[in-house]
Amino acid sequence: MRIGLLTDGGYPYATGESRLWCDRLVRGLSQHEFDLFALSRSAEQEAQGWVQLPAQVSRVRTASLWTADEDILGTHASKGLLARMVTGGGGRSYGRRERRRFTAYFTALATSVCTTGATGGDGDAAGASGGAGFGERSEDGRTGRRAAGAADAQFTDGLYGLAELAREHGGLPAALRSETAVRVLEAACRAPGSGRTVQTATVPDFLALARELDRVLRPLSLDWYDEESLGAVDLCHATSGGAAALPGLLAKRFFGVPLLVTEHGVQLRAHYLAAIDTSLSAPVRALLANFYGRLATEVYRQAAIVTPGNTHARRWQERCGAEREKLRTVHPGMESGRFTALGESGDSGPDDTLVWVGRIEPAKDLIALLHAFAEVRKSEPDARLRIIGAPAQGPEGAAYLAHCRVLAAQLFPDEATDAHAVGDNPVSFEDIGGAEVPDLSEAYAAGGVVVLSSVVEGFPISLVEAMFCGRATVSTDVGAVVEVIGGTGLVVPPRNPRALADACLALLRDPERRARLGAAARARALELFTVEQNVAAFRGIYLELISHAPVRREADTVNADGEPRPFATPPEAHVQGPWTASGPAPAGAADRTDRWAAEPRTVCAGARGAGGDDV
Repeated sequence: MRIGLLTDGGYPYATGESRLWCDRLVRGLSQHEFDLFALSRSAEQEAQGWVQLPAQVSRVRTASLWTADEDILGTHASKGLLARMVTGGGGRSYGRRERRRFTAYFTALATSVCTTGATGGDGDAAGASGGAGFGERSEDGRTGRRAAGAADAQFTDGLYGLAELAREHGGLPAALRSETAVRVLEAACRAPGSGRTVQTATVPDFLALARELDRVLRPLSLDWYDEESLGAVDLCHATSGGAAALPGLLAKRFFGVPLLVTEHGVQLRAHYLAAIDTSLSAPVRALLANFYGRLATEVYRQAAIVTPGNTHARRWQERCGAEREKLRTVHPGMESGRFTALGESGDSGPDDTLVWVGRIEPAKDLIALLHAFAEVRKSEPDARLRIIGAPAQGPEGAAYLAHCRVLAAQLFPDEATDAHAVGDNPVSFEDIGGAEVPDLSEAYAAGGVVVLSSVVEGFPISLVEAMFCGRATVSTDVGAVVEVIGGTGLVVPPRNPRALADACLALLRDPERRARLGAAARARALELFTVEQNVAAFRGIYLELISHAPVRREADTVNADGEPRPFATPPEAHVQGPWTASGPAPAGAADRTDRWAAEPRTVCAGARGAGGDDV
């Protein structure tokens, strides 16, 4: 089958989230053909280029969400040929009728985003603070639900109306940044029923919001929505929510293509976390929180199946309105081969060393880890802590690493490495790739206990790697940690150095327990978190979705060799009698069945027949 893989800030670029997972998925499902539709997030990402793509990738189309140049929104690449294509990003000037349509659609969308009780929160709790609130409580719950339902309907009317307008008249960027758009936003924020925070918005806030909406709605203006692009795929697989899922929504609306959504970290949660440190004002953060909440609700409603990467993400999706029947947890697949030698060695590691591996940033809370290690040293004076990893990109990561180094020197002054001290500091900061830690496997081999001290975590990759290595672990109870560990390690509350120290001491003093936990952890990781189990899960999901989808093109009934394609004929075609009826088939049903089976274009109302005609 032909899969349209929708990515945002990752594959096929050499940098970005979910890049490795997407590459492993595409390579593991070599029997399918993939068209990539990728959104890029920065000029630096585009400058890094693409990873080497496998042969089953037939076509790549890209679009920028970061550029201010609305004239170039897409590029196109075919197998064996890289060609740039300029799209009508700004579109030609709207006439009076198109301006009225834009105003009506954008008013509906803006009104829904400003309405109190939006799925993403009113903004007083969620958007303004960056927290995980989901709207104000209403004195009458039923009234609140009715208002939310009406706002959701307004949101979808506005969203799809704008998409149809963009498809017919060449794009939206100029309109989204027009004075009309700003006036619509101002009127919606001032209208009765909008949130308290939203009502305080000023003109600079409306301008900032229009700019942000232009970015997130830019996929509506792409030239991907025709029979040769997204209309030609059998299934759309969005590898995240948010902007990446927008092309999938439109492919389903315009062409009836089924949509599969995978979220390893819920996009709405990521927006809340990012909003804490943003330079945007509280009203703008509130409105964007509402927008992303309503978009998440629509994505989950339209998706045939949603695959969260862990139970933590699944709870967020359910809270955003995802139906439980559509949700299937599929853990991210990770490469286990490079850890095999260490994992099967039976070595439980040095008895006196704790090791932390990862990206150095405030969310990892190395400050609490250093204070916990100070407690460990009081009971075990020979203990050592090795912090292995590089700081996060940007000045914040470098500043945090410097702060941690200073704190380590302050906590252990008698052993600080300087002109006035003797001995080595028991805390070392190291990079992978040096003489002592040449690779990732050696990093985990450096310690008897692997520690995770995070205060914010999605799916803990470093924890799974430690489990592949057969290492005992001590972790904080955040994100999907408990789900991943499953009883094969010790878990303590976050921001509790005393509890973290006690758990580390318990394992350092008991090598046999470390060995038992490490063996159990490796067995669990090999069962649940390998690339093979992840690819097998999606292979089954792809086949299930396509088996329920009606035939949309006669050309798809045979492959290039003239052999029948699997599921080219719907299974209902073989059912005797009218398959939609309940009860015995009436006389003459066989004749109608034969005629219906011979004309698969009439499988079900609303499906698309050969040539893309609605039937």
